[in-house]
Amino acid sequence: MRKTYIQRKTSETDITLQLTIDGTGQSDIHTDSGFLNHMLILFTSHSKMDLTLKCNGDSDVDFHHTTEDIAICLGQALYEALGDKRGINRYGNFTLPMDEALISVALDFSGRAHLEENINIKQNKVGDFDTELCKEFLYALARSAKMTLHVVQERGDNAHHIIEGIFKALARAIRIAVSIDTDFKNQIPSTKGVI
Repeated sequence: MRKTYIQRKTSETDITLQLTIDGTGQSDIHTDSGFLNHMLILFTSHSKMDLTLKCNGDSDVDFHHTTEDIAICLGQALYEALGDKRGINRYGNFTLPMDEALISVALDFSGRAHLEENINIKQNKVGDFDTELCKEFLYALARSAKMTLHVVQERGDNAHHIIEGIFKALARAIRIAVSIDTDFKNQIPSTKGVI
């Protein structure tokens, strides 16, 4: 079973995370940010991975460290749970409409950490969440998962819709990429023989 447990404790955050890739979309998520909880619950539901997450962070400052460190842990969990990536599709892409927003995500579990994005959110906050933290989450996730990640905001005006579209499209693209290609389930998906 592709499953892993991550613990990370710093002077800024205390995180425990359990990820099961081959799940049903169940979640038990507790952070200090209601909006981030909402995004991670949506992410879990759309990826069909199971995620248990508890984060106590320095929310008296803001949610920067909480958001970044959760993404670090989630990326690390993906990287560890995928192991040698034998049999996975490796690539995933999804375009998702969220009312007026349209978001495209393409990714590759390449072993090379890289993010390209063109997110343009005009509002500074959604609820208690600084919208710029969406990019911080994506940077940290791509680095920690050693994933090449492209996020394209085709259109959108409402900050909530844009960010929700990003998390849902990301989840759907990951779901495709980590799925097992049953015709080649014993092969590493690279001509190099290793990823």
